[in-house]
Amino acid sequence: MNYFKNLLSLLAAERSADEAAFISLTAGTGAAQRRSLGLCWYPIAIRNTEPVRGDYLSIEVERTSHKDLSHQLRFGSSVALFSNHDNADRVNGTVTFIGGDRLKVTLLTEELPDWASDGKLGIDLLFDSYSYDEMRAALKLAEKTDSHLIRVLTGSEGSNFITATYSNPNLNAGQETAVRNILGAQDLAIVHGPPGTGKTTTLVAAINALIAQGEPQILVVAPSNTAVDLLSEKLAETGLNVLRIGNPVRVTERLQKLTLDSRMAEHGQMKEVKKLKKMASGFKNMAHKYKRSFGKAERDQRKALFDEAHRIMRDAAKIEEFVSEDVISKAQVITATLVGANHYTIKKLAFNTVVMDEAGQALEPAAWIPVLKAQRIVLAGDHLQLPPTVKAPQNGLTTTLLEKCVALHPAAVTLLEEQYRMNARIMGFSSLKFYQSRLIAHPLVANRLLNPEDKPFTFIDTAGAGYEEQAEGTSTANPEEAAFIVRHLAAMNYTNAVSVAVIAPYKEQVNLLKQLLAGTNVEVNTVDGFQGQERDVIYISLTRSNSDGAIGFLSDYRRMNVALTRAKLKLVLVGDSATIAQTPFYAELIAYAESLDGYESIWEYQ
Repeated sequence: MNYFKNLLSLLAAERSADEAAFISLTAGTGAAQRRSLGLCWYPIAIRNTEPVRGDYLSIEVERTSHKDLSHQLRFGSSVALFSNHDNADRVNGTVTFIGGDRLKVTLLTEELPDWASDGKLGIDLLFDSYSYDEMRAALKLAEKTDSHLIRVLTGSEGSNFITATYSNPNLNAGQETAVRNILGAQDLAIVHGPPGTGKTTTLVAAINALIAQGEPQILVVAPSNTAVDLLSEKLAETGLNVLRIGNPVRVTERLQKLTLDSRMAEHGQMKEVKKLKKMASGFKNMAHKYKRSFGKAERDQRKALFDEAHRIMRDAAKIEEFVSEDVISKAQVITATLVGANHYTIKKLAFNTVVMDEAGQALEPAAWIPVLKAQRIVLAGDHLQLPPTVKAPQNGLTTTLLEKCVALHPAAVTLLEEQYRMNARIMGFSSLKFYQSRLIAHPLVANRLLNPEDKPFTFIDTAGAGYEEQAEGTSTANPEEAAFIVRHLAAMNYTNAVSVAVIAPYKEQVNLLKQLLAGTNVEVNTVDGFQGQERDVIYISLTRSNSDGAIGFLSDYRRMNVALTRAKLKLVLVGDSATIAQTPFYAELIAYAESLDGYESIWEYQ
């Protein structure tokens, strides 16, 4: 099928671009440099080791310094244990648990190498070839599979609905309609959830309704671990038996209890597994005594000890497999990331319904991994907010399966129209430009203000003030604009009870603002960093100011939609109208501020 051939070629281009970026970032770097890039834990100490299924070794490590540094190691990451003694000393493995400053890695070896006791050890992040392999395999399988759902999603057949009844006093009318459409969908339902409209609440209600209707088990997926964690927690709060495949990022006790490891540990038969593993470990330790030079008798004895250890481990693995299957079979809802949906423990499972949240951020090849397990799919998200992050942006993978299906099957879409986050005037511009003016603010939030005299939507125009942007490497900063925002924040004197954040589209402007606001309660981040979040007051530093009208990142209007919809009570935009108003979108944004009496000039502050 040409549809999948095209996706395979786009995926190959994305993989090449991603791998090239990773190599250029890490080539010729030392452990300390990789650590500062978030690609390495160094130094680490090994706190525990134990044999695991398949004659591999699990090690638990702790980073012993630089604990405040952020990093990119995640559950499922491909990594290497290395020694600074010799760069060739490394063993590859996979992260199976991460919490605080400890992580567990399953190493592709039976025993720790000799060099593990020499020099300082570290854990390096490797290029994520596993995810690409899984995506490619899914597309290859989809190419060979002829099913009604695939024909619907690729546009060669229409979607089908039957009428379903459902009411819930805790939902608004639009949310109830969305649940009814999910219950009645025979193949595809789409929940389009603009900011603050209660998409998660709607999905949780729909999943409960599907279970009540007799579905034995539902797979719930999302592109990020954070999104999976949120849904897992909300679903478990309603009393459903939720099983979280993979390792939660939000390390709460409640979430840990939902994991397969935790559920298996509570199982009655795991005592026997522990006993067997201890025995196997004992035999291996005895075998290790014959480590250096020994004769035939010792060699035979060593082999016999290893053989016995392997036999015991195979018995333990059989019991573990039984326990794992028992725990999985009893779960009403299984939650995982898109790639995690193919975890070896659930790889062979099929589901009547798969629910995909945050589908607007799902790379399409990854979305097909869970789709292939489904008879019907529920896609939930907002294709008018942040798209997926891609390394080769010109190659078409920024268009998601959600976006394609919204265009192909408008009858399958339910738009959630009532939002519970923003003052109506903050909401207004996004509603006008992105949602056909269909959004309405719930009465509880429609007119909320910090104080009765406050303006909820303000544009402060820096035109003519000489606040010129500066190129900083591949990024852009505007020092004077940043300094003005800091002065404005100080003059407003927000109390600690008010949550305040500054968003900037450029990393260099974010870094500059972070330095200037260090020691305050004001949070600073990129647009991507605030996806899914909200604050009482948001400032947006538009940064660009030049004579050419060049706006770069600002031309990604979906990103601006996210930035504009984070504030609950007050939104302040600071930018140069002479630069940005050359683009119609921003000219309309400034006109919208004027219509609300929210336009101010920098000269009013001089």
